[in-house]
Amino acid sequence: MASERLEAAPERVVIRPFHLGWQAATASPERADRLIADILALSEAEVEENYRAMLAEFDDRHWQIESVFDQRFQQVSAGCSVPDAVTVTRQRLIGAYFCHEYSYAAAALMNPSAVEHPDQTGISNGAVRFVMSMRAVGEGHISTIAFREGIIERDGSFQLWPQPPIATSAEARVEVDNVDGEEPVCIFRDSDSTLSGTVIFPVTEPQRNGLEDLRLVRFEHDNGELEWIGTYTAYSGSVIRSELLRTKDFHSFTLGPIRGRAGRNKGMALFPNTVGGKYMMVGRQDGKNLYLLSSGELDCWDSDGELLLTPKFPWEFIQIGNCGSPIQCKEGWLLLTHGVGPMRKYSIGAALLDRDDPSKVLARSPTPLLAAKDNDRHGYVPNVVYSCGGMRVGERIFLPYGLSDSAIGFASGQIEDILATLV
Repeated sequence: MASERLEAAPERVVIRPFHLGWQAATASPERADRLIADILALSEAEVEENYRAMLAEFDDRHWQIESVFDQRFQQVSAGCSVPDAVTVTRQRLIGAYFCHEYSYAAAALMNPSAVEHPDQTGISNGAVRFVMSMRAVGEGHISTIAFREGIIERDGSFQLWPQPPIATSAEARVEVDNVDGEEPVCIFRDSDSTLSGTVIFPVTEPQRNGLEDLRLVRFEHDNGELEWIGTYTAYSGSVIRSELLRTKDFHSFTLGPIRGRAGRNKGMALFPNTVGGKYMMVGRQDGKNLYLLSSGELDCWDSDGELLLTPKFPWEFIQIGNCGSPIQCKEGWLLLTHGVGPMRKYSIGAALLDRDDPSKVLARSPTPLLAAKDNDRHGYVPNVVYSCGGMRVGERIFLPYGLSDSAIGFASGQIEDILATLV
């Protein structure tokens, strides 16, 4: 278990739209019009003074902040009364009044997953460059997707790349008729921003209250094409559903729903390739047990699947689930699992599935491989270790994991040592 630990980071802020309630069905648009009228009533000298003072306070905290104000002004002016002859500075001041800083990781960083980075240039001696996704939780308990990049050596030691001082939110190009989220939407990383400085926010109504627990996997299609695919839970504030994130380069992404009956649940994890010509996932379809699902379509899962694992040992009696996508090794598919035991304590174990027929369970953990202890027990949800996915590096497994829904820790172990604990 590595000593590295990532904590909540209230200093990490991005610019978000400040709606003033003016778009809410129950609010009056006069409030926004009144604010704009107050800004329009300022003299040019007052506009210049107030804008320069605000810019001096916030410019070094955000990337291309004036472009953000320009964009926000265009959005606001489309729905409110703004005269045509308005100076650029006044436009930007209006835009600034309809923006606010959002601390996207003020409450927690949690539930990570790790995958091989698409760019492995310059890497040697068995090291692997990786991408780690994280669930970042901010004001209002809104969950977003954040990233970190790093390099892990074959002995299990690793180094995270520094985060840039300024974070940016990915740009969503959502058509007006697609905010219901029934079709995939496109998200684009700022061309001047690193992946470690990028945050993906909810962009459709089904995602409005959060993008939760992304389980990333490096997926190899039957034609050899590589794609990075993640399953996550979209939460509207009252309803959940499973969705897919897809990317080939971590510059552009699509977010779209998983169609079919299985998509009504959470915690689905995709195998890294087809098995027997079928896409396959593991997921908890009944709140307690793990199921194996198969489909001929990546975005449609219309089967309840077949029962794969039921709670067998005391550490998992309440329920079991996956800790990310199955990892292929010469002995079969290594599936990391989480179990819930007495006092709602979450621990991490594993199961070994047959390589050719993953419905066959060859062995599983009688006791946890990883459990919260000492200071790791303290947090927003105590006594929890939880991961959304580890990765294979040579003959080792590298596993980032969430600590009590508050922070992120890291573990690494030899595959043969893990398998030796299974019965």
